[in-house]
Amino acid sequence: MSKENAAIADRAKRARRIVKNPALYKVCMGCDSIVASKVNICPNCHAYRFECDENAVVSQARVLSSREQNSVVAEDLL
Repeated sequence: MSKENAAIADRAKRARRIVKNPALYKVCMGCDSIVASKVNICPNCHAYRFECDENAVVSQARVLSSREQNSVVAEDLL
């Protein structure tokens, strides 16, 4: 499996976990990342506004699982 395919498979696996229990997550309104519901500040863009609606979380998980990552995350900055 190529590195790109492995990354998409990993995103799909995480999306399935989110879709099964969307109440544990929320969508950052600054960068559209999905973060844990206990987070107060997005670790990626440092925004503090979130969409907590479970339907929005599920919808965003499906969008993110179907494409490559194109946002910068904390690990990229190390």
